[in-house]
Amino acid sequence: MIPILGIVGGIGSGKSLVAEAMVALGGHLISADQFGHDALRELDIREKLIDRWGGTILDHQGNPDRKKIGRIVFADAVELRALEAVVFRYIEKQILAEIARAQARRDVKFIVLDAAILFETGWSSHCDRIFFVEAPRETRLARLKEKRGWDEAELDRREKMQMPLDEKKARADAVIVNDAGPEKVLPQVQDALVRWKMI
Repeated sequence: MIPILGIVGGIGSGKSLVAEAMVALGGHLISADQFGHDALRELDIREKLIDRWGGTILDHQGNPDRKKIGRIVFADAVELRALEAVVFRYIEKQILAEIARAQARRDVKFIVLDAAILFETGWSSHCDRIFFVEAPRETRLARLKEKRGWDEAELDRREKMQMPLDEKKARADAVIVNDAGPEKVLPQVQDALVRWKMI
């Protein structure tokens, strides 16, 4: 069986950068976030979300708008749990199907599961090893301000809905420090994969 490696870390820590490094070293990437996007386009899921929150969550094309939904669920834990109850089963089904496809390929050295809420959902049970991506809070906040227009209050709101970072770090098998760009990330990933005899 091809090993499955999970990636977790704080919001804005650069999990996608670590994922890219892993792909460059022979990994097959599975993005839970992408399946989350896909889930909102599923007709039955779309209808359940409209039933709960009304048509105001739709964009001008009639599709659920992630930003509008985000403003609702990250302000109220009850609403977040409601969203999770609707979409998590779909996302996990897609993850498992993609894992099965990757397991059948001969060119894949390992499978990379990029899922910010890997521990919260229990999807970590599908992983053989887990990377925690670490970056200073001020660095993460600067990235999020630039990319998403978030302020510190928004970051706090979102992180309070997730498992504490210290706990995620403690449960991971390796820590990748991402405070200086790709040139520092790749060697750290490579060292861990060599240590685990995956490359």
